Amino acid sequence: MTSATQSQQRGIQLTDAALRQISFLREKQGKDLCLRVGVRQGGCSGMSYMMDFIDPSTAREDDQVFDHDGFQLVCDPKSLLYLYGLVLDYSDAMIGGGFQFTNPNASQTCGCGKSFAV
Repeated sequence: MTSATQSQQRGIQLTDAALRQISFLREKQGKDLCLRVGVRQGGCSGMSYMMDFIDPSTAREDDQVFDHDGFQLVCDPKSLLYLYGLVLDYSDAMIGGGFQFTNPNASQTCGCGKSFAV
């Protein structure tokens, strides 16, 4: 196992369903973009997740980059402290669907699943 593979396995993971949905959303943008994942203060539990497409050229030098079958996910070092080991999933269920975050660092998660506390 290479160090890049080891880093990916312990970093931020995408399920196949999440990767398909993100790829679909990226195609609608019509550009070759990567996904920035991070955290910010706020939300009902203290910190909330954030995701946004960015141009790969705008990634910062200190960002951690995770490759998922050719798709790049980018995370800043401060956010990675809270997201290390995160699994990002996607569900198309009518109730409770959307992106779902399974974060081993969260001590509690709000009912909506979009914010957490450590």
